[in-house]
Amino acid sequence: MHQVKALIFDVFGTLVDWRTSIARETRKALSPLGIDTDWLAFADAWRNEYQPAMEEVRSGHIPFCKLDRLHRRNLDIVLERAGLDRVDEAVRRELNLAWHRLDAWPDVSPGLHRLKARFRLAPCSNGNISLMVDLARRNDFPWDAILGAELARDYKPKPVVYLAAAGAFDLEPGETMMVAAHTSDLAAAAAAGLRTAFIARPDECGPGMGETAAGTTVDVSCASLLELAAALET
Repeated sequence: MHQVKALIFDVFGTLVDWRTSIARETRKALSPLGIDTDWLAFADAWRNEYQPAMEEVRSGHIPFCKLDRLHRRNLDIVLERAGLDRVDEAVRRELNLAWHRLDAWPDVSPGLHRLKARFRLAPCSNGNISLMVDLARRNDFPWDAILGAELARDYKPKPVVYLAAAGAFDLEPGETMMVAAHTSDLAAAAAAGLRTAFIARPDECGPGMGETAAGTTVDVSCASLLELAAALET
């Protein structure tokens, strides 16, 4: 582990609580229009379009575009499916920015600040740069750089995303650790030669609906970023 010089992070689910944040922001945007629904279910439906949309890019079916654009297309799909076509363009534009206003899990900011004393830090997210900057400013994430899909022009778990992040720091893959709450992300990073750390987020997709343990071999497994910082200090 002494070779690791940089930590790169998944963001949605690992660092921020997308589900309750999106439910809150959707209610704030749509309730004034007289709309009442299961806001958590709406958040889940919107998130469920995430991987299929990115797969169109990964497969080469459509050119690379920022996640904000995919989120907007997915929002239109979910609104139509829910019979909410009456929501106008201005509301849709503002609601799509809900992904820029997600709240972090409580351990994240203090954990990142502690980790920053020893490591270079950056997100390695499918989110676009402006989205990552807004989340960092909202939640006090002390990044050294903003890396990820927009830099690589592709989406995780394609190897180029992880390798571009390591390369941006002029590091070998083995000098870079991917930190995530998702087995698929960590397995792909490890296959690209990175070290890996699992962070348990058991309530990411609802109470007891997140991963509690990695389903693949990882270098470190922790319950929080503060625990990760302590583990990497030894």
